[in-house]
Parts: sequence; structure tokens; C-alpha cells
Amino acid sequence: MSHDVYVGNPPRMAMILLAIASTLIAIDLYIDFVEGVGIIHLLAEMFVFGVAIAGIVVLWRQLKQTRSDLAGALVEAEHWKNESRELIKGLGVAIEHQFERWKLSKAESEVGLLLLKGLSHKEIASLRETSERTVREQARSLYRKAGLAGRSSLAAFFLEDLLLPHGETGN
Repeated sequence: MSHDVYVGNPPRMAMILLAIASTLIAIDLYIDFVEGVGIIHLLAEMFVFGVAIAGIVVLWRQLKQTRSDLAGALVEAEHWKNESRELIKGLGVAIEHQFERWKLSKAESEVGLLLLKGLSHKEIASLRETSERTVREQARSLYRKAGLAGRSSLAAFFLEDLLLPHGETGN
């Protein structure tokens, strides 16, 4: 069995455990029946067997629905990505133009884009193969040239006009 059966797919693992339990209960039921165990005991075991089978059915339906929902979400995400590709490209160009207006160096522009993507100074330093102190200084220089207070102001500068005013919709 693959690793995802145990870690990444709890419903499937639960179904497997219920199937094993159902099989063991069925074997026990057969042995008890052959040995002539009382009807009350057999009925109790049949009830437990039925509950285990019902659990398998419920989990199977949930797993099927989850897979269907996930497939729909992936299609919707791909549709949104394709639909917004030009807008995102335009935003990227607009950000570059604004960085040019602020007269940022190439390094400051790179740091600015990575800051806008949400990376930490440490992550940026690692990506750019430089020190965290250098990244921090480049970020400070960017904020100073742009007249911004910090990372949140930088993000707000670019997002403010993209977001609709409170209460308005895109329709």
C-alpha cells in the first residue's frame, strides 16, 4: 500500500479498517453459528457487522463526494487562473513601472517583488544568495524611496485600487 493510504487519506484508511473489522466479524459470526451460539449473541454480532458495513458505505460516499468537490475546485481554479492571467500580467507590468518611477535598483525591485509575494527577509536572502542584513537594508531603501512605512504599506499601495470599496460588487 502507498504512503498516502495511511497519512494523506484518512477516509480510505478508515474504510480499510472497517473492512477488516467486518471480515473478522463475519468469520466470528460463521464460527458462532456453526457452534450453535445463542440467537441473541448472533443478532448482536450481526448488528455490529451491519454498522461496520454502513460505515464503509458512508465513508465511500463521502470520499466520492470529496473527490468530486476537489475536481470541481481544481477546474474552477484553473478557469480563474486562465481568466485572470492577463490581469495578473498587467499588474506585474504596473508594479515594474511603479518601481521604475521610484527609481529602485534592480536588487531593490527584486526584493520588493518577493516582499509582495509574502516572503520573509530570511527567505529572500536565501533565494537571492545574500545576507538577511542586505535584504533588510534593500527593503528599507525601497520603503524610503517609495515614501512608505513598511511591508504592509507596500502591499496596500498596490492592492488598494484592485479591491472594490466596501459594499460594492463586481456585477
